[in-house]
Amino acid sequence: MSMRVLVTRDGLPGRGVERLGAVAEPVFHTGDGKPEPAELAALAAGADAVLALGNDLVDAALLDAAGPSLRVVALASMGYDNVVAAAAAERGVVVTHTPGVLAETTADLAFALILAARRRLGAASADLARGGWDVFRMHDYLGLDVHGATLGLIGYGQIGRAVARRAQGFGMRVVHHDPYARVDDALSAATDLRSLLAQSDIVSLHVPLTDATRHLISVRELALMKPTATLISTARGGVVDEDALLHAVREGRLHSAGLDVHEREPMGTEVSPLAAEENVVMLPHIGSATHATRAAMVDLAVDNILDVLADRPARTPLPGTSAVPGRPARTTGAPA
Repeated sequence: MSMRVLVTRDGLPGRGVERLGAVAEPVFHTGDGKPEPAELAALAAGADAVLALGNDLVDAALLDAAGPSLRVVALASMGYDNVVAAAAAERGVVVTHTPGVLAETTADLAFALILAARRRLGAASADLARGGWDVFRMHDYLGLDVHGATLGLIGYGQIGRAVARRAQGFGMRVVHHDPYARVDDALSAATDLRSLLAQSDIVSLHVPLTDATRHLISVRELALMKPTATLISTARGGVVDEDALLHAVREGRLHSAGLDVHEREPMGTEVSPLAAEENVVMLPHIGSATHATRAAMVDLAVDNILDVLADRPARTPLPGTSAVPGRPARTTGAPA
């Protein structure tokens, strides 16, 4: 009998799913929008593998719905806060993600947000589009400089380092805080979180969402930042307390913010009140959204599935977990 793979979305970019179809039978969720957990559970029965996105819930219910045939869940995502890793480990299921293929593209987007928020590009563009640019005034659309500013990176993994490299071209001073990357390098100096928040003109977030990082930036942290500072996040939405951020921007305690990730995704018609703030730039989680990068993410997810189904170790299991089905997870490991 042919192996069966649940693919949680139809029409994924690239040719990865086509390669998968050469050795297994893909079963797709074809409905519009994000599938409900019950829909995925119904499709998962008897699956040997699941190819999922970063906002699909991978929990005990989905794993049990697939049954004992399930060997691997491959995320086409670098983040993995949607996974109940302990449930997968208990069932001997490998879970993989896609580090290494989206860092540069996401760093490009982070820098685009820095420029857009600091220079107030969203407000200026919207004013032009609605016919409000009727005369040249020296005081219109004034923003803050990016060149020569101090950039603070919270999280100094693949994406954080890629942003630091880009900052060199803008003559920026770069500092970082990361418990797994405490050492200075040629790009950035390590510091503690409080010092980073106090001295940075721009704070950019590059950490996974965990219990320790949920609302890492909230009332206390925002109070430490300069009123002329900008907060950027291409990490995960829950890292920022959005209510606290809204009050800080409205009350002039923070100059601006650029967010690609949000506490509630997707938003639909119930748009966050942050979107109405002219000094806030919000994007719909498009950090990795280029043709090449999204295709590479699917390709790596497929590679992981093909390796496990061929009794080879997965290439990129979640940090601290087994690359081979049935083996217990380790308990240590730094975030990628």
